[in-house]
Amino acid sequence: MKAQAPTAHGQGLSSQARNLHWLLTNLVEEVPGIRSVAVVSSDGLLLLSSDPGRVDEAAARPGGGDGPRGSSADLATIVSGLGSLTNGAAKLMDGGAVKQTMITMDEGSVFVMSISDGSLLGVQATPDCDMNVIAYHMALFVGRAGHVLTPELRSELRKSMESAK
Repeated sequence: MKAQAPTAHGQGLSSQARNLHWLLTNLVEEVPGIRSVAVVSSDGLLLLSSDPGRVDEAAARPGGGDGPRGSSADLATIVSGLGSLTNGAAKLMDGGAVKQTMITMDEGSVFVMSISDGSLLGVQATPDCDMNVIAYHMALFVGRAGHVLTPELRSELRKSMESAK
């Protein structure tokens, strides 16, 4: 199952927000094996998603915000948790900043890469993906997105995701 390309939320997005949407769309469409992509702020909020239309399904499910299985909302939760766990481990081990985390499973992989000031890029991939290709394209995204992901842009992206609900 191929991830859906993200859609822009609202017509009044800044050029930087449109550029990040374009970068995420390019990542999703050009890299084989990607199931879902999420960009998460340092406080765990979903900023960008490869399937933004499914984010609001989380609120519609019985039991609250559990979210649909495999959605970007789930991925955002996982990415945020992994980021916190690996940062804590790095501090305990005096390992410096965490750059990338990768989990391989029987039925897929999850990659997490630091963007800037605590923001994270998370990718859920198929079991047959080329991990090197995904990691390379994630690094390209991080390199391009890191310098524009300002507090103002993060706020705009959060509002954009909230208005999609």
